[in-house]
Amino acid sequence: MKFQCSSCGLRLNSLHFKVQGLINPKLTSICDLCRQRGLVPEDYGNPVVKIFAENLLFAFAGNNEDVDSDRFLIPDTKKRRAYEGFLQDYDGNVLAKQQLPREKLNQALLDKDFVPDANLTFAENLSELGLEVDFQLNTVDYIDRERIRAKYKYRCQYCGRRGRSVDHKDPVSLSNDNSLDNLILSCSECNRIKSNMPYELFVKLNEQIPDINQKLVKYEDALAPLKKEFQERRKLLSAKMHLKGVVNDPELNAMRKSNKRLQDAIDSLESDYHALALAREDHFKNGWKLYLAGQDSDII
Repeated sequence: MKFQCSSCGLRLNSLHFKVQGLINPKLTSICDLCRQRGLVPEDYGNPVVKIFAENLLFAFAGNNEDVDSDRFLIPDTKKRRAYEGFLQDYDGNVLAKQQLPREKLNQALLDKDFVPDANLTFAENLSELGLEVDFQLNTVDYIDRERIRAKYKYRCQYCGRRGRSVDHKDPVSLSNDNSLDNLILSCSECNRIKSNMPYELFVKLNEQIPDINQKLVKYEDALAPLKKEFQERRKLLSAKMHLKGVVNDPELNAMRKSNKRLQDAIDSLESDYHALALAREDHFKNGWKLYLAGQDSDII
């Protein structure tokens, strides 16, 4: 849910407009940046926010006027998009929110003549703003990583495919726990999908699809020797071309046709494999979304 601030013109998540009250929360006509700037919500109208507040039985801080885009503090649309993208990066970053209070970020934006650069990463933009966040809480050293890989014989403990990614059961961004008890081995795909998902939830969702995991392992086991065979054939073809000193030759052409059929078979198998992997990823994404929705009793 996004609202447009009647003062600066930024389109931001509803949390920027929400203020917790003693009984019911209230929604304001302007964003938290503008409120921190010292502006008064009652001086601005915002019909959209007002409608939401009334229907949700929230209080509304604002007047009955319409939004006047000519009064926007950031009249340039391109600049507004840059600020919106930067603030959205902050809103979705657990580590940033843990280490950098929203009020401090807002104040830095207010104090400096700064426009986020879309060509820079979020961390680089923070640095340009004079703020620092430690995004490298993972301090597992090389020896411990190799110990985990050897312990689990280079097999993902979630899906069973080959893997080298040392994963934190409880996400390091939430637990700061780099102990061996919190480490497990996964494939890069499971590591990416799990991300900041609680270990218990990921395992629960994973246990719902054992047949899918087994099928992915079979695909991987089938593809590995086929790809190796194809590479060996390519090397053999290259060697024969070098020895014969010609490009067009009946024997070479027959080898090319055979290699092409093998490549087509590999491509077809890989296509089926990736389609199944994407369906599996959707299973986790939907489960994670439903879990988050169930944890949040509020809709704004």
